[in-house]
Order: sequence, then structure tokens, then C-alpha cells
Amino acid sequence: MTKSNMYSLNSQKVAAATEEWLTNRGVSKMQIAELVLFLQKDYFPELDLQECENNVDAVLSKREVQNAILTGIQLDLLAEEGKLMTPLQEMIENDEGLYGCDEILALSIVNVYGSIGFTNFGYIDKLKPGILKKLNDKNDVPCHTFLDDIVGAIAAAASSRIAHRKQAEREGSTTPPLD
Repeated sequence: MTKSNMYSLNSQKVAAATEEWLTNRGVSKMQIAELVLFLQKDYFPELDLQECENNVDAVLSKREVQNAILTGIQLDLLAEEGKLMTPLQEMIENDEGLYGCDEILALSIVNVYGSIGFTNFGYIDKLKPGILKKLNDKNDVPCHTFLDDIVGAIAAAASSRIAHRKQAEREGSTTPPLD
């Protein structure tokens, strides 16, 4: 039997690991929901944190999102431990301005919910409100080169999901778009 024949993915383990890794890196779903509310409050004044958190949960349930989170956090951890080869070690460790792979990985999350997420992501990435400010602190010991962009992307994707659903509600659609 080959190695690939023995491998069996356990989706519940991947989802649990994703949530555990985010928590261990100091990020809660509520902090991400606060970013979602920040992005959407001007468009949907009736929006509350619970609805935002529900949309964060929906985004976090996507396998593509889980893959990006686990990959990004692992790269941050390896950089923290000095286990990457040079010059990649220094680029990730210092969140090098010309190193854009962290944003590219985050865009794989944003892309799950359509192009509106790109503008949400760019906006929140520039302003860095809430938890993003802490994650982007270059004086902090932990390396969050990937995580700050990932968290912003989750918030942008959840915001996009809300926008699509609210538009469908206005149009009287009974089928929610972009689960």
C-alpha cells in the first residue's frame, strides 16, 4: 500500500486545528467579528456582532480558508523559531515590504467570496484597526507576517458574504448566495 492510499483527511480535525491555532496565536473569532462590523457598519447600520461572528464562522468552515490559515501560521512559527533558510528567514521574520507572499496567501481567502472582498481587504489592510494593529506590531516578539493578513482576509471575506446576502435579501431571493 502506498503512502497516498493510507492518507485519509479528517475534516473535523482540520477545522478544530484551525480554530485552536488562531486562538493560540491570540486571535478570537469575536476580534475578527469586530473587524467585520468595522467594515460593514456604514452600509448595514442594523448589523450586530453576533451576525458578524456567524459570518466569520461560515468563512472559517471553508477548507480553502483553513488551508491558508494553517499554512500561514506554520510559516510564522517557523520564522519565529529561526527554522527557515536564508534569505526567506529574514524576509518573513522582518515582514519585508517587498515580500508579498503573505498577501497572496491571504487573497486566497478573500477570493472565496468574490471580488468585493479585494477592496475590503485592501482597506482593512491599510488601516489595520483592532486586532490587526497588535498583530502588525513589529516590536512584538511573535512573528505575524502571515497572520495579520490572514485575519484581515477572513474579516474581508465575512464582510463580502454579508454584502452578498444583504443584496439577495433586498432582491427577495430565497436562495442565499455564496455559502
